[in-house]
Amino acid sequence: MSKQYETVIGLEVHVELATKTKIFCGCSTAFGGAPNTHTCPVCTGMPGSLPVLNKQVVEYAMAVGLAANCQINQYCKFDRKNYFYPDNPQNYQISQLYLPICHDGWVEIETESGVKKKIGIHEIHMEEDAGKLIHDEWEDASLVDFNRSGVPLIEIVSEPDMRSADEVIAYLETLRTTIQYLGASDCKLQEGSMRADVNVSVREVGSTEFGTRTEMKNLNSFKAIAHAIAGERERQIELIEDGKQVIQETRRWDDNKETSFSMRSKEDAQDYRYFPEPDLPGIHISDEWIERVKAREPEFKAAKQARYVAEYGIPEYDADIITGSKKMASIFEEATAICNEPKKVANWLMVDTLRLLKEREMDAIDISFSPENLAKLVKLTEAGTINSSVAKEVFEKVFDENIDPDAYVKEHGLAQVNDEGLLRDTVAKVIEENPQSVEDYRNGKEKAIGFLVGQTMKAMKGKANPGMVNQILKELL
Repeated sequence: MSKQYETVIGLEVHVELATKTKIFCGCSTAFGGAPNTHTCPVCTGMPGSLPVLNKQVVEYAMAVGLAANCQINQYCKFDRKNYFYPDNPQNYQISQLYLPICHDGWVEIETESGVKKKIGIHEIHMEEDAGKLIHDEWEDASLVDFNRSGVPLIEIVSEPDMRSADEVIAYLETLRTTIQYLGASDCKLQEGSMRADVNVSVREVGSTEFGTRTEMKNLNSFKAIAHAIAGERERQIELIEDGKQVIQETRRWDDNKETSFSMRSKEDAQDYRYFPEPDLPGIHISDEWIERVKAREPEFKAAKQARYVAEYGIPEYDADIITGSKKMASIFEEATAICNEPKKVANWLMVDTLRLLKEREMDAIDISFSPENLAKLVKLTEAGTINSSVAKEVFEKVFDENIDPDAYVKEHGLAQVNDEGLLRDTVAKVIEENPQSVEDYRNGKEKAIGFLVGQTMKAMKGKANPGMVNQILKELL
């Protein structure tokens, strides 16, 4: 490949808002209900039903827009987007085209390489979600679940300012963290409450003209997004190098096969025959309303991170990890206030909590243990009541069941043994039973003592004070 190419990327991010009811009716938005149980005539498009706007949707949309440095359209309105698909019961979607609620904003990202950059936001608009199609291969049939129909969404449309998968993921991480801090959504990619459609094109380095873009759908993880961008870049460059045209189309990414396939030619706005929604009046947003929403803004990640470093004296790296989740940041502050051990609390969150979240395939927002119980565990370890290996065992119970560590340690007899006489007897027996390791240690093999410590801990069922064991071994050897 003699020519150098640049990838140009823009995103359309759909975020399900955390309202208890849908955007135009009183049906529940709870995830995971039995099919077609969270429905009514409005969200299933029955004739004669009329939508009524959920005020909380407007407030969440404004809050996200203000946090993303957007201008607020103080008069905005809804439009009908007409298309025919089985999961769309009305044969149209109520959305915003001509006067969206937010426009002309930006968010600052920082990639893993430390590069900072502003990504422009073209607009943010409110709309309703469609239902969900379930394809049954055994029955050769498709089923539709309308529980999701009418769930409130905002669509965040970026400018084509990103040039790599790293920038895309940094942008999505920034959006997700900001929205979670606002409480506007849980932004769970695996449950579809945050979904990203990626528009990709390539052009020669130095060119100011955009290439023909394609839209990549079905991207439900950061890994899939990175792979899809790399795959689409390669596909488009091959077409250009072969003298062929890149077609503007929507493509579906198959994560298992790590390839994409064409779904349909890309539609333009005129293909949807937009017109003003006749059943909903325009929305007038006063200066006072904007100020009220602005005043409720929380302390966001960057400010919280800087404060943690200054106030708690923890490293920048620790603060970055902890503030990456509003839930973890909240647990950190509350647990630290109880036990006054910020670094110890940070370590439990950064190491063991993240490990268990990964093993359990959970999101940080799903953490269920209380700051009080984490603080109790820290106090038990710092007081020497339990050793580090027992502490890890107890923490898993705290993580899974939010048990009281004090009560659990007492109930299961897990308190650390500090009885020097008992430890000396046990160590002496271990020395007697392992002459080869003793000889190895005396011949200069320092690692041999680690084996003897391990054998002593095993004999004491993990409850011995490892520091005392180590000390006694060195005395006796």
